[in-house]
Amino acid sequence: MRRAVVIGATGQIGRVAVGALARDGWEVTALSRGGGRDEGWPEGVRVARVDREDEAALAGAVGDGCDVLVDMVAFGPGHARQLTSLADRVGSAVVISTVSVYEDDKGRNFDTQGEPDGFPEYPLPIPEDQRTVQPGDASYSTRKASLERELLAAGSKLPTTLLRAGAVHGPRCMTPRELYFVKRNLDGRPRRVLPYGGESRFHPASVHNLAELIRLAASRPGTRVLNAVDPQAPTVAEIARAIDTVMGVERESVLVDGPPPAPTVGDTPWSVPVPVVCDMTAAERELGYRPVARYAETLPDTVAWIEQHLAGRDWREAYPKMFQNYGDLFDYAAEDAFLDALGT
Repeated sequence: MRRAVVIGATGQIGRVAVGALARDGWEVTALSRGGGRDEGWPEGVRVARVDREDEAALAGAVGDGCDVLVDMVAFGPGHARQLTSLADRVGSAVVISTVSVYEDDKGRNFDTQGEPDGFPEYPLPIPEDQRTVQPGDASYSTRKASLERELLAAGSKLPTTLLRAGAVHGPRCMTPRELYFVKRNLDGRPRRVLPYGGESRFHPASVHNLAELIRLAASRPGTRVLNAVDPQAPTVAEIARAIDTVMGVERESVLVDGPPPAPTVGDTPWSVPVPVVCDMTAAERELGYRPVARYAETLPDTVAWIEQHLAGRDWREAYPKMFQNYGDLFDYAAEDAFLDALGT
């Protein structure tokens, strides 16, 4: 039986990927810092408590070897070297990367978006051969670029599929962009402000589609980089309406031309001035990939998870990384002041 070892197995993507591999006939060892087990996993899945920073523990979990090593939580060149050090016992690897490694032809990227005219203008859609940021330690994006470079350089020593994920969505996400609309609906807000005419598009990636890509790549080893996103990239206005439908409410979107009218008004986690949409042709060609989930179809589970996680808690306590990454997403006083002024 083919053996898979999954690092970060109890995270948002890992839980689904472990189940997909196990149901596909793999003997799976699920590694996590807590050593937990998801209730949806088949009984044959083995679990182990391993901190991936503990190289000896990781090597011990790999043991005599595995056919594929799947890494959900690799974030820099050190992790890449950790993986390549196991190459003599690992047939191939599948590693999660990110679309934020891309930069446009003027050198703009996600790290420059806060600068004047700093948001990147990517090709539509973005192919995998689009240029990427310079590897380094300066940011999440540059560390992921370093990770990619190290693993790709390993070549046949450790064939690695790097999956550049978009805006990951699904239950158990600690930074769910859907929170922006779910909480407003729960709070009874009748209107929401959407900049850029509500047309912003930031390509989402369902955990189910990512798990399918992992499953396919595990059975087709190779050294490659592939985009990993959903079949569609809905606009932010479409996302808002889809969430309304799931929650059984009707809300009004107040569309604003151009950027958010104030720092805490309308700046949704999807609000980008130009589309960020990725090409999935390579995954279809190289892996025979076909999406298994569409954004709207997965929303009920996502919304239910957010509602459950929010229940009885301040949103900043429930989702501290959201507050850290995006600031105050629910400044209703500023929002009302803008809407009142707009009404006059």
